[in-house]
Amino acid sequence: MDILHLVDRLEELFNQSRQVWFTHSVLVDEDRLIDIIDQMRATIPEEIRKAQQLLAQRDRILAQAQEEANRIVQLAREKAESLVERDAITQAAQARAEQIINQARLEADITRREADEYVLETLTRLEAELERLLNQVRNGIRTLQSERYPSPPNSPTQQ
Repeated sequence: MDILHLVDRLEELFNQSRQVWFTHSVLVDEDRLIDIIDQMRATIPEEIRKAQQLLAQRDRILAQAQEEANRIVQLAREKAESLVERDAITQAAQARAEQIINQARLEADITRREADEYVLETLTRLEAELERLLNQVRNGIRTLQSERYPSPPNSPTQQ
């Protein structure tokens, strides 16, 4: 039986009781009063037990909710830290990559200039060597031509 129903019955019993004249007292049916009190004694511990169970269940649910909230907050923090760390690593890697690319371009420019200088120097030496060889070839041709076709002496009457 519900404790509130028993309280209502107790109140009804009081309202149905007769008032003693010139006092604040009432006459109550003792058997009915003792019956309601006995029912209250039986019902109150059950109600208290149910209330305690509800409180314990509420506390357990709140504790679980708090644990879940803490776990979610921790996961969110870890995810945020991971993202920040990953972002910092990415930025550092990009900066290092740009540094490497700039260094490679600089070294490529230096290598290209040195290669151009080497080729120019080599071609200049080759040109000088070829001119020397060409002069030797021309001198050799002239020498052979002069031996083969000797030039006539300077005589105007030779025919």
